[in-house]
Amino acid sequence: MDDDPSVWFSDTINPNFVQRYRVRGTLYTGQTRYQSMQIIDSCDFGRCLVLDGKLQSSQRDEFIYHEALVHPALITHSQPSTVFIAGGGEGATLREVLAHRSVKKAVMVDIDQEAVDVCRRFLPSLHQGCFEDSRVELLHLDARKYLSESKQKFDAVVMDITDPVEGGPSWMLYTREFYGIVAERLAPGGVLAVQSGPANLHDMAVFTAINCTLREVFPKVFPYTAGVPSFGGAWGFMLAAKDPDPLALSASEIDNRLSVRVGKELRFYDGTTHQGMFRLPRYLRDAMCEQKSVITDQSPVFLS
Repeated sequence: MDDDPSVWFSDTINPNFVQRYRVRGTLYTGQTRYQSMQIIDSCDFGRCLVLDGKLQSSQRDEFIYHEALVHPALITHSQPSTVFIAGGGEGATLREVLAHRSVKKAVMVDIDQEAVDVCRRFLPSLHQGCFEDSRVELLHLDARKYLSESKQKFDAVVMDITDPVEGGPSWMLYTREFYGIVAERLAPGGVLAVQSGPANLHDMAVFTAINCTLREVFPKVFPYTAGVPSFGGAWGFMLAAKDPDPLALSASEIDNRLSVRVGKELRFYDGTTHQGMFRLPRYLRDAMCEQKSVITDQSPVFLS
C-alpha cells in the first residue's frame, strides 16, 4: 500500500476510527465564512464534498443517502406541495424533492452561499441543474431564523445539515427548541425528515440523541437507517410527524405512489427498501430505549 499522504484523504470518524480514501487529486480547497471546504477526486467514489475535514457526499453513492433522506417522508405524505430544505448545498436533496410531481414550491435555505456556489461549479452530477427549476426559492440565510419569522406552512421539512458539532454551523438546528419551531411550520399532515448521523455499533450517540429529542416534540418518530459505503456503514435518519405513519404503507402501495408521483427511476428506494430501512437491529433499538439525553439550546453536543 502506498502510504504517501498526498494520495490519501483521511476522515476521522471518531478519535479511535479513521477512514482513508485513495485520491487522484483535489479540485478545490478553500475556507468559507462558516467552514473549510474541499472537492476531492477519489479513486473509488469519484468526486467528493468535504466540509471541515469530514466527507459529506460522494459522486458514486450519494444517491443512497439522498433518496433515503427525501423519499420516505414525501411518499408518506398524502400529496406534498410545499417543501422546506435546510442545508443541502450540493443540490442533491433538492434534486430528489423536485422529482415529485406534486411539489409546487421548494424553499432551500443554506447559510453558506460560497459552499453552494462551489458545489454548483464542481458537482454538476449531484445537482443536475435543479437550482434553475422555476419551483425553487434559494436563500442564503439562517434556517432557524427564517422558520421562526416565516408564516408559511410546509407539507415537508427536510434537514440536510452537518452533524451537531459544538461551534459548527448546524448544531442549533438539532435542539428541542428548534424542532418546536419546525412543528409550528408544518401544515396538517406534514412530515419532518432529519439526517441523523452514524448508526453503527461503535458510533451512534448522535443518532440516539436526535431520536430522544424529537420524541420531546412529535407524537410519532420513526428512526431508520441506510448503508452508505463512503460513510463507512449504516447512516441514520428520522421521520417525525403528528399524523402520517410510514409503517402503515405496504410495499405495493409505496411502489404505486412512486410510479404516479416521481418523474424518474430511483436507484435505491422502493417499497421493499422502505420496509427494510425501518427494521432496526436490536442493538440500536436497545440503545434508543436507554438514551435519556435531550439536545437543547443549552446542551447541544452529544458526540462522546
